[in-house]
Amino acid sequence: MSVARNILNNPKLVPGGGATELTVSATLKQNSSSVQGSEKWPYEAAPLAFEAIPRTLTQNCGVNVIRTMTALQGKHANGENAWIGIDGNTGVITDVKEKKIWDAYNVEAQTFKTAIEAACLLLRIDYIVSGMKKNQPPGGKARSKPQVETEGDADNEQIIPE
Repeated sequence: MSVARNILNNPKLVPGGGATELTVSATLKQNSSSVQGSEKWPYEAAPLAFEAIPRTLTQNCGVNVIRTMTALQGKHANGENAWIGIDGNTGVITDVKEKKIWDAYNVEAQTFKTAIEAACLLLRIDYIVSGMKKNQPPGGKARSKPQVETEGDADNEQIIPE
């Protein structure tokens, strides 16, 4: 929306057509092999999230999404083809540097930050919900709310001594 303003404020460009997202995705997939345990989960889930932009671009072009995404992932798997992306007009896999398809750095950086913040928020919510489930007694029924005694529930006890 404010592309010209973003370029003037921060004149940096990154490869467009989903090339940047696919490069980050491929790098995370490669790094996931060195991580063990539950710490590995973000390294496996984030690449799928980053691939949503090129996948959406491919869908909007009307080409076969599965074949195109498989071919793109193969070209980015070794990490040497950072310039390979999708031509948004034709849906063809292309060298975005030759076609001069660029994205503003500010937009890409903000997209990545927002995606990571959203994932962290979902993880926090999941942690809270799983913690609530652990506090439930066996059988899955939630504990009833504590009842506040009223004057009539006092079993004829004198509340205030005379």
